[in-house]
Amino acid sequence: TYNSIMKCDVDIRKDLYGNIVLSGGSTMFPGIADRMSKEITALAPSSMKIKVVAPPERKYSVWIGGSILASLSTFQQMWIAKTEYE
Repeated sequence: TYNSIMKCDVDIRKDLYGNIVLSGGSTMFPGIADRMSKEITALAPSSMKIKVVAPPERKYSVWIGGSILASLSTFQQMWIAKTEYE
C-alpha cells in the first residue's frame, strides 16, 4: 500500500492515506486492519492521517463492486464481444 501511494502524485497522497479500504478474502485475518494501520503509520510522513477501513463484507467487496459496475448502462457501452477480443 505504501509503495503504491508513493508512486502517485503528491497532490493526492493525503487522500489516499486517509482512505485505505481493505477488500478480498485475504484481508479476513484477525487483526489485519490494525496491523496495516500500524505499518503504514510507521512508513508514512508523520503529518499524514492514516485511516484503514475493513468493512465486514470485504470478503465479497470485489465481487459486489464488479456486479454494480456491470449493471451500469454506461459500462455496458464498453463491453466487447469475444470475437472482437480475439
